[in-house]
Amino acid sequence: MLTLAAFALLFGAAVAIPANRTGVLNAPRKIGRRCTGEIQSLSDVAAAEECTTIVIGGFTVPAGETFALAPPDGASVSLTGAITFGFQEWAGPLMTITGNDITFNGGGHELLGQGNLYWDGQGINGGVTKPDPMLRINMGGSFTNLKLVNSPGRAIAIGGSSLTVSEIDVDNSAGSAANAASDGQPAGANTDGFDVSANDVTIESSTVANQDDCLAINKGTNIVFSGNTCSGGHGISVGSITSDVVVDNVQITGNTVTNSVNGLRIKTDATASGSSVTNVVYSNNKLSGISEFGIIIDQSYPSTLGTPGTGVVINSVAFSGTNTISVDSAAKRVEVNCGSTSSCDGTWNWAGLTVTGGEEGAVKNAPVTGGSF
Repeated sequence: MLTLAAFALLFGAAVAIPANRTGVLNAPRKIGRRCTGEIQSLSDVAAAEECTTIVIGGFTVPAGETFALAPPDGASVSLTGAITFGFQEWAGPLMTITGNDITFNGGGHELLGQGNLYWDGQGINGGVTKPDPMLRINMGGSFTNLKLVNSPGRAIAIGGSSLTVSEIDVDNSAGSAANAASDGQPAGANTDGFDVSANDVTIESSTVANQDDCLAINKGTNIVFSGNTCSGGHGISVGSITSDVVVDNVQITGNTVTNSVNGLRIKTDATASGSSVTNVVYSNNKLSGISEFGIIIDQSYPSTLGTPGTGVVINSVAFSGTNTISVDSAAKRVEVNCGSTSSCDGTWNWAGLTVTGGEEGAVKNAPVTGGSF
């Protein structure tokens, strides 16, 4: 008797097969036909999703609609022109892609979010309703060579697994200027580069210019952030960590951060419980022009250096190799604000850290050893 998968391969059908028992797959398995599907408008998407090769031309996505793409397993997707998203106040997201073992190549082309039409200095937490995120990646495979310009809110949210993201340019630099609606403040806000809630994810060789976190890890295991460049925002963050989530085995290596509010940050909600952040390793990162905190590990979020909670355990934070951070004269070099010695435990070997400039901060309830700060 033919299995469902064999039937699909024999007759060229596109069928859904349940995810395997390992839980690694991001979406129901989908077998495509050996054909090339072309997308020049949203009306072409359904037919193109039947094919294992998908070519997306440049077009405008109508205001208030999501470009939702779900290619079959193993599909190759390429972009050959710019995608512009029409302006409308709505929740979004603007684009999503789901699937297993997908190869996506943006060809260096642009996704144009027209964030400048939304920005009012209040981000996604106030003011006009802004579609967020601009791009949601819920796939496994590889995603590469794409530029995102002027995201209304967060640029990229990652929820898939077994994914490598590379050569992505997030350009929200225009949001650093004030506009008529932002009361003298930067018009862009909450313009995170990469928000990660996923397992087995590598982000590498990418650039982010924005007004919030370059990277924000909200949950997930086996996450690598390597060889990236961040500027103008809030630095590289783990968190904020809410209740009942796990972050484990994070490698932050070989990145450059310039002209940012923070350098490297771990932030956990003061009222969160049942969560853990374990085995975070920073190696060979270079940071300069940090205006507030070179390193900040704070268990009192959203208050900064307020009364810390103890419901999230931070276990083992290390600095290896050579991490150098230069902070501005009014900045604190290092601040660690843990609620108790039991909520911040394990091995905190900071021998590979040197922070210069600014003022000395405090280390509270954390077993930090080594380092020069």
